Amino acid sequence: MGKRDNRVAYMNPIAMARSRGPVQSSGPTIQDYLNRPRPTWEEVKEQLEKKKKGSKALAEFEEKMNENWKKELEKHREKLLSGSESSSKKRQRKKKEKKKSGRVSKTFPFF
Repeated sequence: MGKRDNRVAYMNPIAMARSRGPVQSSGPTIQDYLNRPRPTWEEVKEQLEKKKKGSKALAEFEEKMNENWKKELEKHREKLLSGSESSSKKRQRKKKEKKKSGRVSKTFPFF
């Protein structure tokens, strides 16, 4: 029982492509790309000026966000100022909680 001959002839892909001839492109050519209409320098300047000005909607949105941010800062400041008086009470609560948790850990040495 002999082995089957499974050799295949090598086909050079470049030679195969050349034998088919030039490729017919379906899209625009390089010449079409190079000859496309371009804006004049004045039009480019106008576009740059428009970009610098920005959109009105964006400016309004930024103003609204700034106002909201200022309101949040004011609320936060009020909380901090009113909370500074009660901070001593909070510290006392934390101390009590630590004492309680310390007692529990002493009673259960396995944890």
